[in-house]
Amino acid sequence: MDKNLRVPSLQALQALVRVADTSNFTEAARQLHLTQSAISRQIQQLEEHFQTTLFDRTSRKVALTAHGHEVYGVAKGMLQTLRTLEEKLAPTPLDRPFRVRMFVSLAVRWLLPRLTSFYALNPGLTLSIETVGGDLVDTGGDCDAYVLYLPGGLDERPLTPLFDEYLIPVCAPVLGDGRAPPRCAAELVDHALIHGSTSRYEWTLWLKAQQAPVEHKYQDLLFNLDDLALDAAARGMGIAMTDRMLAHDALVRGDLVVPFGEALKTGGVYALWLRDSGVAHPACQAVLKWFEQQVEQTVLQEQRPRPHQLRS
Repeated sequence: MDKNLRVPSLQALQALVRVADTSNFTEAARQLHLTQSAISRQIQQLEEHFQTTLFDRTSRKVALTAHGHEVYGVAKGMLQTLRTLEEKLAPTPLDRPFRVRMFVSLAVRWLLPRLTSFYALNPGLTLSIETVGGDLVDTGGDCDAYVLYLPGGLDERPLTPLFDEYLIPVCAPVLGDGRAPPRCAAELVDHALIHGSTSRYEWTLWLKAQQAPVEHKYQDLLFNLDDLALDAAARGMGIAMTDRMLAHDALVRGDLVVPFGEALKTGGVYALWLRDSGVAHPACQAVLKWFEQQVEQTVLQEQRPRPHQLRS
C-alpha cells in the first residue's frame, strides 16, 4: 500500500514563492502581512520537510538553490491552479465591476462615446475599463475580458470577433496651412505623414497596396498612439493612417475626411477574449451582447453615404 503523502504547508509554499519573487525576506513579509521571523520559520519548515536547503542567503541577496527552483516551480503552479479554481467556483456578486482591458486608442475613440448606452441598457451593471498603450494587450492580471488585436486573424482561443482592420488615410477638411487635402498619392510628398506607431508599418503597407511609391522621402510625424495621431490629423498637421473603426466617429462628425484612395483590409482582427472569471461573471452575456450590438451599428453606419466618402 502506498504511504500517505505528507503535504507541506500551503502558507509556507506561498511564503517561498513570495521570497523568491522579491529576493527579500522583509519585502515578502510586508506583502503577506506577516513578520519577517514568521516568514523565516515557514521557509525553515519547508527545508526540514524536503530535507534540503532551498535558499542561498548572503548579506546582499537571497537566491533559490537548485532544489529551491524545483520546489518553486511546483509551488507556483499549485497556487495558480488554486487561484483559477477559486475564481471559477466562487459566486461573483453583481456589484463587482466587469473588468475589460483594451488599447487606449480604441477605448477613447470607439468605446467611450458609446458607454452611455451600456448603462442605459444595464443600469445594475458596472464596467471597469483598463487601457494599455503599445502593440499588445497583456492578458495577464485579473481582468475578466480583453479586447485583442490579432494581426494574423483569429487563433485557436474561444474568441468573439468584433471587427476586421481596414486602413484608411484621414486628415482635416482644411489643413493647418490652409491648403486642401491631397488628391492622390503623388501629392503626399508635400504633406506630413502621421503615424500612430514608430514602426511606420501602416503607411508602408497602405502605399504598397495602392501601388504608390514607398521609397519617396516623406516627412514623417511619429506617435506611439493612434489617438494622438488622429488628434494631430484633426488639427491639420498632416495625413494620418489609421484603422477605419478608430476614425469612424470623427469622420461622421466631419472633423476628419478621407482625402483619396481605398480602404485596405489587412487581415488583422479585433476580438474579445474572456477569462474564466469573465465567463462566470453575471454580467458576461450582457457585455457580449452590447459589444456585438455596438459593432453592428458602427458597421451599418460605415455603409451609409456621407459627405466625405472615399474618392478614388
